[in-house]
Amino acid sequence: MCTAQSKKIGQKLNEGKTKQIFELVDQPGLVLVQSKDQITAGNAVRKDQMEGKAAIANKTTSCVFKLLQESGIKTAFVKQHSDTAFIAAHCEMIPIEWVCRRVATGSFLKRNPGVKEGYRFSPLKMEMFFKDDANNDPQWSEEQLLEAKFCLAGLTIGQCEVDIMNRSTVAIFEILEKAWATQNCTLVDMKIEFGVNVKTQEIVLADVIDNDSWRLWPAGDRSQQKDKQVYRDLKEVTPEAMQVVKRNFEWVSERVKLLLESQASGRVVVLMGSTSDMAHCEKIKKACSSYGVPCVLRVTSAHKGPDETLRIKAEYEGDGVPTVFVAVAGRSNGLGPVMSGNTAYPVINCPPLTPDWGAQDVWSSLRMPSGLGCSTILSPDAAAQFAAQIFGLTDHLVWCKLRASMLNTWVSLKLADKKLQACSL
Repeated sequence: MCTAQSKKIGQKLNEGKTKQIFELVDQPGLVLVQSKDQITAGNAVRKDQMEGKAAIANKTTSCVFKLLQESGIKTAFVKQHSDTAFIAAHCEMIPIEWVCRRVATGSFLKRNPGVKEGYRFSPLKMEMFFKDDANNDPQWSEEQLLEAKFCLAGLTIGQCEVDIMNRSTVAIFEILEKAWATQNCTLVDMKIEFGVNVKTQEIVLADVIDNDSWRLWPAGDRSQQKDKQVYRDLKEVTPEAMQVVKRNFEWVSERVKLLLESQASGRVVVLMGSTSDMAHCEKIKKACSSYGVPCVLRVTSAHKGPDETLRIKAEYEGDGVPTVFVAVAGRSNGLGPVMSGNTAYPVINCPPLTPDWGAQDVWSSLRMPSGLGCSTILSPDAAAQFAAQIFGLTDHLVWCKLRASMLNTWVSLKLADKKLQACSL
């Protein structure tokens, strides 16, 4: 990790209640985000120094952004720079806090009398708040945001951009919710901010996500809360009370590292009837790697060497690693049915169809004898995705990549439509 002295720090660009932003003279387009030891509540009506908070917050936010980036979410985060600072892309910040809620609590109950604490939102409840300390960050509607016509780094915030931020907030919340569930913690709600990258004009997740940003209840129990709400709820700020708050923040910063660790292992084993199918199989392997799923390629023929096919099957059943078999066989597909009839593991047919006999050959994969449960997926990418979805049931890191991929597909379509509309005007 770099030391603070190894970067030439320029002028201070901005300062908030808990961090400072500095330009990096030798790296145009990047900034240094320096955390502070200050903790605040109620728009800094209450504020105190908490020794070590900067390092705790920086450690937490760095782990969270690494998880999101590895999943495929676009963020401003580049890398952790020191114990108390990280490097990020320079962004012009959109002055909106996006709040996503799974469980009703806090200010939502005050603004919505009659709703009981603990009410669960499915789908998630989305809210927006305009960043204006003087007016206590008023809640805004989508119409107010559109009418504001913010223009940042040359990008005007219109309907397309609002939709992207809305959809991204949901995906980000769901990824972190899934990750925290592996630690038996309920992500109750969360606030995030977006910025416009000054170089690319892309909307990216920016600012920080640390223990000030969410409510986190171990075992879903509010009495065990580990977030900043403990500080907000203090009737009197004493050294002893601040030690309790600090221990909670440290607890989160230690647990958040575990979110980057896989909770399960698995692999895809691709069985091909001939090396002539290698190109088709390589596509499956490449797609598997994009979801973080290991993939092994083997050659065997259920017609010409059924004993060897079953020996290979037994080899991968015998080590206890969860496995999905993908059968790649053209013409008459014997691999898929033989594997499905002899293993309890999932089997996917992915035949490499040819233009001449493909329409006839595919029936050997589609029409199975009774008692066989293998599926048939023609696209190599889709076969890998389906295998990843199976592993995603038990491995949150695979699930997170799938969830981010869904978001990125949606965003690319949204931007393509915006570009097309602009060309048509």
